[in-house]
Amino acid sequence: MPRWRKLERERLIAARMAMPAAERARHTEAVVRELDRLLPVDPGTVVSVYWPIRGEPDLRAWMAAAHARGLRVALPVAVALGQALSFREWRPGAPMARGLWNIPFPAEGAEVVPTAVIAPLVGFDAACYRLGYGGGFFDRTLHGLASKPLVIGVGYPQQRLATIFPQDHDVPMDCIVPGTDPSFTTNGART
Repeated sequence: MPRWRKLERERLIAARMAMPAAERARHTEAVVRELDRLLPVDPGTVVSVYWPIRGEPDLRAWMAAAHARGLRVALPVAVALGQALSFREWRPGAPMARGLWNIPFPAEGAEVVPTAVIAPLVGFDAACYRLGYGGGFFDRTLHGLASKPLVIGVGYPQQRLATIFPQDHDVPMDCIVPGTDPSFTTNGART
């Protein structure tokens, strides 16, 4: 199974990066509409997003708009392999540092605990399992949180698989938002 996952990751990432920018933008607009529906502004909401890499849906404009509407936005911090993520609150214009794989995160500020986590997908299946990059960061982090947040996977319809062959450590998302594919959004949990 590890070999299959590795090959699928490579195939799906290459396809995602080859997707025309206009098509990625169209899917991202659909993701944003669904996120606005799923995450109403509530003073207690802390939503962890992500800094986009390798053709992932670019939610940076949504992050700024969500912050302006009163949502607390955080970014995950990954500084070492094999460790859980931490989360730091983000604001537009915040000074940024670079973590693993040169991914930006807020350079300063207190760590926060998200009530909602938006995770980018490499692949996904009908049971709302997410195929990620293989580091186990999101699964390890979700297993370790004292209170389970709402977990939303975001990506593109082309990333859908019959199964990701979930492993014991894999944590299913509460819902998947695959761009403009209206036939698939949730596994029925907490939305």
